[in-house]
Amino acid sequence: MRKIILTGFILAVITTKTFAVRPFITDDAAVIGHRQFQLETWTLFDRDASEHWIMWAYGPIENLEVAIGALWGRDRVNRELSFAVPLLEAKYLFRPYQSGRGPGIAASAGTFLPWGRGDFREDYFGAYGIFMLTQAFGRDESILIHGNLGVNFLDTERRRDRFIPFWGLGTQIRTFGGLHLVGEVISGDPYVPGTGLAYHVGLRHFVSDYFQLDLTFGDGIRGREQMPFWFGFGVRLVLDPARNRSR
Repeated sequence: MRKIILTGFILAVITTKTFAVRPFITDDAAVIGHRQFQLETWTLFDRDASEHWIMWAYGPIENLEVAIGALWGRDRVNRELSFAVPLLEAKYLFRPYQSGRGPGIAASAGTFLPWGRGDFREDYFGAYGIFMLTQAFGRDESILIHGNLGVNFLDTERRRDRFIPFWGLGTQIRTFGGLHLVGEVISGDPYVPGTGLAYHVGLRHFVSDYFQLDLTFGDGIRGREQMPFWFGFGVRLVLDPARNRSR
């Protein structure tokens, strides 16, 4: 799912953690931090459509992150503009991860309200919950392993489709400088309920401690709604107003 917007922010500062964020589907056991803002925006292309996503997140307290997002794009056949708003999410960190210690633990819950237009708009209310583990290895947390387990709830008339489990197993490995290899195997996506088993690989580059770029591709392996081959790119920026004012 995916991205468009950039330019003009490179004055702020963020945390030095290497987060597993979109377009990586498997989430990490980490939050952005107290009174920090995060912008994620990503773009995805496949044979059916182009999708553009944007997510704003904020840390009202040290262990909590709240986010709001939107999706829009075009169907490749009839070129119809579609959009869905808003995606609402909250994430709580129970324990941070650190090399040489046990895994980080976090959980999140969210909902995509049935507001919008076209194919991206759902006809029913939906929600999801995710439990996350992240284990760090190596010096400066050079290798991260992420595990997710969750479930979607869809308020549909088809009872067999009301609860849809999903899971993800992913990794991020530093190669040299700010360049990282990322990869995951997922079964389902909390933002797109019902997708099947798929793989997703690519590159993540930390231009600085506060600015990140992603380039990835993936393909469905099997499932009732097997995902088509896709590629995408993403941008992440975290702002720390309090630190800026202190300069």
